[in-house]
Amino acid sequence: FFHLQKKRRAATARRQHLKSAMLQLAATEIEKEAAAKEVEKQNYLAEHCPPLSLPGSMQELQELCKKLHAKIESVDEERYDTEVKLQKTTKELEDLSQKLFDLRGKFKRPPLRRVRMSADAMLRALLGSKHKVCMDLRANLKQVKKEDTEKEKDLRDVGDWRKNIEEKSGMEGRKKMFEAGE
Repeated sequence: FFHLQKKRRAATARRQHLKSAMLQLAATEIEKEAAAKEVEKQNYLAEHCPPLSLPGSMQELQELCKKLHAKIESVDEERYDTEVKLQKTTKELEDLSQKLFDLRGKFKRPPLRRVRMSADAMLRALLGSKHKVCMDLRANLKQVKKEDTEKEKDLRDVGDWRKNIEEKSGMEGRKKMFEAGE
């Protein structure tokens, strides 16, 4: 018994050790990826964004602002174009996936055959040979005697519904209903 407990403890300790080693390895990989992304970002910025040198005179500053505005406009145009392209391709993808769904949906279902099987046979087929429950559903039902209740007597005494409608139709019937209500 103690031998099994030692083995279990050793297996659990080994599993925990492997898990912590994997977590440490994953943490170092995440740090490496973050550092590589930062280096890539710095390289991109150095290539595409030269360091800004502010000129001293007012006219040179205005020229710089005009250049920056022109660059901003061109970038916005590119962004808008790529958004429109993205929307078009998304729409095309949705249309194609809908067509694919429609094509897949048109398959012919095989005709199903009706199989007569008792409840016991079904349970035996589902549960295997271990099935020993008998499915006589009526065996445990109580015998109930039907008693006449007051509601049923009232319903019988009301009689034919057509007679009631004929009595209430016309002005005399409405007059009777109005007088009965007071």
